[in-house]
Amino acid sequence: MRLILVHKFPTFTNYHNHHNPLQLKKIFIFDFDSTLTQVEAFEELGEISLKNEPDKKKFLAEIKRITDAGVDGTITFTESLEKRLKLLHAHKEHLDLLVKRLKKKISTSIARNKEFFIQYSDSIYIISCGFKEFIVPIVSVYNIAPDRVYANTFVYDRHGNISGFDKENVLSQPDGKIAQLKSLDLKGDIYVIGDGYSDYQMKEAGIAHKFFAYTENISRSNILHRADHITPNLDEFLYLNKLPASVSYPKNRIKVLLLENIHPQAVEVLTEEGYAVEHVSHGISEDELAERIKNVSILGIRSKTNITEKVLQEANKLLAIGCFCIGTNQVDLEACMRKGVAVFNAPYSNTRSVVELAIGEIIMLMRRIFEASVNMHTGVWNKSSGGSFEIRGKKLGIIGYGNIGSQLSVLAESLGMQVLYYDVIEKLSLGNAHKCDTLKELLKKSDVITVHVDGNEHNSGLIGEKEFRMMKDGVIFLNLSRGFVVDIAALEKGLRSGKIRGAGIDVFPEEPESKQGFISPLRDIPNVILTPHIGGSTDEAQRNIASYVPSRLMDYINSGNSFASVNLPNLQLPEFQKAHRLLHIHENVPGIMAKVNNVFANYNINILGQYLKTNEVIGYMITDINKEYDSEVIKELRKIPNTIRLRVLY
Repeated sequence: MRLILVHKFPTFTNYHNHHNPLQLKKIFIFDFDSTLTQVEAFEELGEISLKNEPDKKKFLAEIKRITDAGVDGTITFTESLEKRLKLLHAHKEHLDLLVKRLKKKISTSIARNKEFFIQYSDSIYIISCGFKEFIVPIVSVYNIAPDRVYANTFVYDRHGNISGFDKENVLSQPDGKIAQLKSLDLKGDIYVIGDGYSDYQMKEAGIAHKFFAYTENISRSNILHRADHITPNLDEFLYLNKLPASVSYPKNRIKVLLLENIHPQAVEVLTEEGYAVEHVSHGISEDELAERIKNVSILGIRSKTNITEKVLQEANKLLAIGCFCIGTNQVDLEACMRKGVAVFNAPYSNTRSVVELAIGEIIMLMRRIFEASVNMHTGVWNKSSGGSFEIRGKKLGIIGYGNIGSQLSVLAESLGMQVLYYDVIEKLSLGNAHKCDTLKELLKKSDVITVHVDGNEHNSGLIGEKEFRMMKDGVIFLNLSRGFVVDIAALEKGLRSGKIRGAGIDVFPEEPESKQGFISPLRDIPNVILTPHIGGSTDEAQRNIASYVPSRLMDYINSGNSFASVNLPNLQLPEFQKAHRLLHIHENVPGIMAKVNNVFANYNINILGQYLKTNEVIGYMITDINKEYDSEVIKELRKIPNTIRLRVLY
């Protein structure tokens, strides 16, 4: 088991050892289609039986329409069944293929909690308007015996074609589930878990005590308001009823807030994981964020949202922040670290996009293409080659030889440029790139200069009037890194004097919140390309970011792995089978591991694996244990001095 300890953070309770199935007086009635499985079996059967039918799509659409009408209660189930069977043209041999398909489409949270079905099989019944022929093979894997499956059965003609169904079976009739459950005369609290109107009717008829609307695969609006509880997955149902689950806290209770129009793929990925995702298309103010961040566990931002001490003070449940961009200077990393909040970014995902913009702008500026285009739009035809040059043979000076600078180096050299670079950190040159010992050397030698440094505050004002004076006359200058790196007034002076022949600027010291708010002294200067911080704004880059950042966030939330976090010690380790995991974040003081292990020793708990890593401020410990524990263990761990956060994963 793995535990994560964080000070003053609500602990997720693990009920794994608190309930004995022999003492349980609850009976669980499960539907099959769209509950135990992600799909409706008849629709899957149609995919098989109608494989060679020219109008397959039309038939399948009609089957789905009839299925929904029967489930919603707008037509009788008997009518729904008869109509669908006529459309299917199915054969007995198709059922084996159907079972193989359905085994691959078990609902995610059902599969995740297989142990629950095995442990409580004596309390579980399947009551379905589907058919035993395909239900029994599926649920048998979950230790549910055939005599606990109540469903319809097919009728076949002499050629093995499915010609109908057993009309004597009560489940083939209207209100069949009610009649079936009554006939069982079960003793105990009966809980029904399903997605259809017929499941709710068992509660409505007074023979079931609670109805849980299961919405993991489909949500039917006509039953949601009738349910005792809406349960997005089995984890939620088990959590509500204090039953053993594979996770200690349902993912649907983990709230995610994504700001600044983050790519829809990130929304899709996090939603599919089971989190409750709210997507906002714009940035919000510090005051509004301080209000909205309450009860948020995961926050996603881009470059305009600032995470301040004020915001963090209101973040009562915040576990992690995802920066869907390269930089993290908009986040108070130390404050997050002291609160036990992990921060992740995407340092590589948009590298290619920025590099391509730089290459494109270098060519455009050397050829004065942008200026020529503006003239053409005003009706001026100027075909002169004056001031237009190839980039081949020109010296490109790259300030900052990190991910972007080094890749730009390779592409520029392949186009025939001679590459010089300068970085305060020793970096291995790629290709024939030449390392300059000083910034002054690079500035004096380069025909084109492009800046690709990070958001470190020491880079503020890196390029000012003094640096522009060192450059060659007629230099081309680009800044696609950070707005505060370049003195805009000095750049304007250089452009208007002709010292700088052209410039491409993508970032600015002040960037407006609205589309109409851009003001800059660089506007209207010839051969200057101004872009609104779009270096990484390509679909490919945003998709990469929308894949990479959620994967890091989910890995941290689900397993405790902090790999690639920019502020927490990086730990990455595999999961132990049949173990519990605890995560413990604490101030970096001596003796914490000993105190944690003393708690385990006092409760006779064996440690399967333990990992601790520290930085100058905090320590992060992951512990896997192999014994069931009670709430006293958690209480004792939380009492350890200097604890920041405790989290129980599974």
